[in-house]
Amino acid sequence: MRPAQPCGLDEEEARRRLREQGPNELPTSKPRSVLRLLRDIVFEPMFLLLVACGAIYMVLGDRQEASMLLGFVFVVMGITFVQERRTEHSLDALRDLSSPRALVLRGDQARRIPGRELVRGDAVLLAEGDRVPADIRLHESSNLMVDESMLTGESVPVAKRAASDSAAPDDNANVNVFSGTLVTQGTARGEVVATGEQSAFGRIGRSLAGLGGDSTPIQAETRHIVKVVALAGMALAALLTLGYGILRADWLHALLAGLTLAMAIIPEELPVVLTLFLGLGAWRLSRQSVLARNIPAVELLGATTVLCVDKTGTLTTNHMVVRKLWCDGTEFDVGGALDALFPETFHGLLEYAVLASHRRAFDPMETAITEAGKTLLADTEHLHGDWTLVDDYPLSREMLAMTRVWQSPDTTERMIAAKGAPEAMVDLCHLDPVRGARIADQVARMAADGLRVIGVARAVFAARDLPESQHDFDFQFLGLVGLEDPVRANVPDAIAECRAAGIRVVMITGDHPATALSIARQAGLPANGNFMTGAELASLGDDELGMRLAATDIFCRVMPEHKLRLVQAFRASGEVVAMTGDGVNDAPALKAANIGVAMGARGTDVAREAAGLVLLEDDFSSLVTAVRYGRRIFSNLRKAIVFVVAVHVPIVGLSILPVMLGWPLVLLPAHILFLQLIIDPSCSLVFEAEEPERDAMRGKPRRPEDRLFDTAVLIRGLWQGAGLLALLCGMYAWSRHHTGSDDAARAMTFTVLVLSNIGLIYVNRTWEGATWQREHAGNRYFNWMAVSTLAVLTIVLTIPAIARLFSFVRPPAGILPIAAGAAIVATLWFEVVKTVLRKRQGGTAPAG
Repeated sequence: MRPAQPCGLDEEEARRRLREQGPNELPTSKPRSVLRLLRDIVFEPMFLLLVACGAIYMVLGDRQEASMLLGFVFVVMGITFVQERRTEHSLDALRDLSSPRALVLRGDQARRIPGRELVRGDAVLLAEGDRVPADIRLHESSNLMVDESMLTGESVPVAKRAASDSAAPDDNANVNVFSGTLVTQGTARGEVVATGEQSAFGRIGRSLAGLGGDSTPIQAETRHIVKVVALAGMALAALLTLGYGILRADWLHALLAGLTLAMAIIPEELPVVLTLFLGLGAWRLSRQSVLARNIPAVELLGATTVLCVDKTGTLTTNHMVVRKLWCDGTEFDVGGALDALFPETFHGLLEYAVLASHRRAFDPMETAITEAGKTLLADTEHLHGDWTLVDDYPLSREMLAMTRVWQSPDTTERMIAAKGAPEAMVDLCHLDPVRGARIADQVARMAADGLRVIGVARAVFAARDLPESQHDFDFQFLGLVGLEDPVRANVPDAIAECRAAGIRVVMITGDHPATALSIARQAGLPANGNFMTGAELASLGDDELGMRLAATDIFCRVMPEHKLRLVQAFRASGEVVAMTGDGVNDAPALKAANIGVAMGARGTDVAREAAGLVLLEDDFSSLVTAVRYGRRIFSNLRKAIVFVVAVHVPIVGLSILPVMLGWPLVLLPAHILFLQLIIDPSCSLVFEAEEPERDAMRGKPRRPEDRLFDTAVLIRGLWQGAGLLALLCGMYAWSRHHTGSDDAARAMTFTVLVLSNIGLIYVNRTWEGATWQREHAGNRYFNWMAVSTLAVLTIVLTIPAIARLFSFVRPPAGILPIAAGAAIVATLWFEVVKTVLRKRQGGTAPAG
C-alpha cells in the first residue's frame, strides 16, 4: 500500500477504504436476540400469573375469558418489548458516542473523528493522554513514550521513535504504536497500518467493555422495594384465597381472586420505569452534547452542590490570541499590528516564542503564538521552516517551562528556545531580584487585564551532548507574551443560574492570580481578592484547608495533584462534587469526584475513561444543562412513583374489600391487564418526557442520601389513592343499588377508575402549582395515552361481545355522565392533596 502523504487521505478515498476494510472496531458481545428478550419477558411474574389465570378460566369452562387473557398477554408483552428495545437502542447509541476518537489529517486539515472510522493509510496525530486508536507506524515523534502494559504486561512506558526508510522489519516494535495502548508523553504523527481485528489488540482477542452495566443506588433500592412488596403481596394473596375459599366454599374462584390480588399488588412496572428513565435520560443528555459514560453519574447530577471547573476552554472559548508583547520595558499591542509596522524590538521575542512551540500545535496557546508568528514575521528571516528539531525538554511539575533544541542548516551550534510561566523563566535565566521584581510587576499588570502571560528565553549551546536539565543552559530572558482567551458569552448567565440553584461554582486554573481574578469578574464569580494558589494549598493541613474552602472560590497556579486534594477536601466537608478535567494527570481527581467531567474536544482519552460525564463541546453551559437534566430525571422519577403508589391503592382495595363485604369480585384479571396498559406507558413515557419544573434550578440541591421511596412520596400516593378508593367503593354501592346489576355496577366503577387514572397522571405531571395553571410545552405522550385510553374504553363499553369478556353490562345512558363527574371529583381530590401537602412540606415536590 502506498504510504500516506503528510496531508493524509482525502475524504472520498477514506470513505472508499472504510467500505472496503470495514469499521475499525472489535467484535462486541451480541445484543439480546428477539427470542431471548421475549423469553426474559415471558418468565416475569406478571406473565406467569396471567397464564395461571387463563388456566383457571379454562377449568371453569370460560374459554372466551381465557382467550382474552392470552390476547392481552401478547399486547402487554409487545409494550414491554418495545420499551426494552428502545432502551437498548439508546445505550447502543451512547456506546458509539463513547468510543475512542482519533485526530487525523484529511486533505491537510486536522479533524477529530470516531476511532471506528479510521482506515489503513490515514495520517494520525498523537499527543500525551491519547489512547492509540489503531496500529500506527510513526513518521514523526517527539519524546514519545507509550504505556503498552495492556499488551505486554510491562508497567514501564516504552520509548518510541520515528521510522526511517531503512528501518529493519524486526524493529517494528520501536517504530510502531499499537491499538489500545496509551501515550504517556510526547507527540507524534504516523500512518495507520492495521485496524479492527487485524490490529495487535484484535489479534489477541481483547474486547471493549460495554457501557451501562453498573447497578445504581436507585436500582438497588427499587429491587429491594419490589422484592418486599412482592413477598407481602403473595402472602396477602394467599390469605385472601384461604378466606374466600373458607367463606364461600368456592376454591377455584378463591384462587382466581388471590391471583388477581397478586397481579394488582406486584409493582412489576418499577424496574422497567427505572431502566427506561435512566437510559433515556442519558440519551437526552447526549443530545445536549453531554455524554453520560455511566448511569450513576446521571443519578447524582441532581444532588451536585459544588462545580469545580477549569477556566480554559470551559469558562472561556479556548481560542487564544496574542494580545500584547513586552520587552525591556516596552509594550506592544498586537491588536493594531495589522495596520502598523511590527517593531524590530519584538522580532526576537516572537521568533523564539514560535521556536519554543510545536510546529503542529495541539495546545490553543501554542496555536495562537504560531499564528501570530506567521502574521507578524511573514517575509522575514525570523521564521525557520528549515531548522531541524534536535530534542526538547517537556513541561514538568518541577519546572513550569518547556525548552526545544534546534539545529540550523548553516551552523554547528544548537539554538535553544524556552517558554513558560514567568517565574519559571526568571529562575531559568538566573535573573537578579531587582530585574525579577520588575518582570513580576509587569506580569501583574498584564494579568490584571485578563491576559495569560508567559515568559520567553533563548540560549546557544555548542557542545554535541545535551545536558540532562534545562537549568544547565545559559538562558537570556527575551520578554513576555500576553494571550487572551475570552469568556464564553453564555457563562455569566449559566453561573447565575447555578447560584440561584444553590450550587457553588469554583474556578481552578494554572494562571496567574491577577488573570484568574479578571476572568472570574467577567464570568460573574465572586472576585473579592480571596483566592488560593497551588503552593499555598500544598502548605495547608487538611483541617486548615477545610476551613479555608468556605470562603475561597478561585484557585490559581494549581497543579493536577492539587485538584485531587481539593476534591477530597470538598467531599470531606459533605459536598457533592463535580470536577472537570482534560489531562492525563487529572484522572485521579476525576475518579475521586462524585461526578468526574471530562472535556470531549480537548480532553485526553485517559480523562474521558476516568470521568462519568463527557462534555462534547467543552462548554460550561453544557455542564449546567446536565445538572438541570439530572434534577429533572430524579424529580420525574418521584412523580412516577407517586402515581404508581396512588394507582395501586384502589386496585388492591377493590381486590380485597369485595371479599370482606360479601360483594361479587369487582376487578378481574382482564381489568388488571387493561389498567396495566395505562400504568406502564404512563410511568415509562409520560413522566419521563415531562419538562423540568420552572423552579427546578431555583432550589437547593437534593441531599445524596435522599431516597426515591421516601415518606413524602408514599404519603402523597397513599392519600391520593385512598380518596380514589373511597370514591370507587361509593360508586359501586350506588350503581349496584340504582341498576340492580352487579355487571353494570362493575362497568361504572371501572369507568370511573380508568378516567380517574387519566386525571391522576395529569395532576402528578407537575408539583409546583395547579396543573392547569402551568405554562409549559405539551407532553405528546400524555395526549396519545389519554386519547387511546378513552378510545379503547369506549370500545369495551359499547361493543357487547367485548363487554361480555369484561363481565360488563352497559350502564344506562343517563348515569354515564355521573361517571365522568365522579372522575372530575377524583381529579380535584388529587389536586387538593397535592396542594395541601406541598404547603405543609414547604416546597415543590418531588424535588430533584
